[in-house]
Amino acid sequence: MPHIESGHDLRALRGELHLDEPMKKYTSWRAGGRAERLYLPADLDDLRRFLRELPGGDPLYVMGLGSNLLIRDGGWGGTVLVLHARLNNLFMEREKGEKRLIYAEAGVTCAKIARFAARHDLGGAEFLAGIPGTVGGALAMNAGCYGSETWEIVEQVQTFTRSGQVCSRFPADYQIGYRHVALKPGAASRPRSGSAADSAGVAVPEEWFAGAWFRLQPGGHAESRRKIKELLARRAASQPLNLPNAGSVFRNPPGDHAARLIESCGLKGFRIGGAMVSPKHANFIVNTGEATAEDIEAVIIAVRETVRKQTGMELIQEVRIAGAPFHAPSSNITRHQENDV
Repeated sequence: MPHIESGHDLRALRGELHLDEPMKKYTSWRAGGRAERLYLPADLDDLRRFLRELPGGDPLYVMGLGSNLLIRDGGWGGTVLVLHARLNNLFMEREKGEKRLIYAEAGVTCAKIARFAARHDLGGAEFLAGIPGTVGGALAMNAGCYGSETWEIVEQVQTFTRSGQVCSRFPADYQIGYRHVALKPGAASRPRSGSAADSAGVAVPEEWFAGAWFRLQPGGHAESRRKIKELLARRAASQPLNLPNAGSVFRNPPGDHAARLIESCGLKGFRIGGAMVSPKHANFIVNTGEATAEDIEAVIIAVRETVRKQTGMELIQEVRIAGAPFHAPSSNITRHQENDV
């Protein structure tokens, strides 16, 4: 396995390192540029080893299924970590009174958790079947659908830092809102057993989610399967699942829906290049075949500006955009360190 740079030997790692890797292979929009390097870890321990070898100044992006992400056509001039199907442990952890805990690592898909819970006669996770992403991304943005949100059922989370340290955290450590999760200022680090604690007086490093314990209630297998089937049918009926997309592009404003505002401005079917506002759901932008990341971002900007001018409402973007425009040098790439769905 190649070195990242002199003094950083990655030959002992068990994951997969790809150089100059097309990111369209890893994002649901099927568009975007290349990553200078992309790493798929074998497991959490392998990921920690990789991070310890990664140069400190290297721009780092952590992603899951890529279902809420656009990498610009200029690509990512650094390292992308892909956790989907890599941090993939999923199991019953323990009982806590009437509550049952399921542990799922960051690369497990939300739909898989919903099915796993149903098989074990647990209720409360059915809504996860409608979220097209992974645990890491769902935690990072408090993903939700049909009236439920991820952090409503979180008991505890496990995180990892840029240095490879693994910590335990609880919901009280975070500011949690609609499609928003942020570590509270001064939240104490809780290293797992065997990990070195942060030095006194040193700020807690930026962290990504490695996994979570989900708090569920005893339920019925048949009832959970019925709810999941009903939710998926509603999703198929209302969303353009036949074309590459990244789900809802904008957050719903308080008391309203982004799709209603966009449709009221006559933007269904609006397109630039290969990117189009879906005629089926106005808050979805679809790749009709050969859309570039520039096409998609241009539609996002046009929709936001049109809605602002016609309604006075400012739509807040839900999808994440990272990387450089096609002609920009990699040194201009904005560092972005968040999990994505």
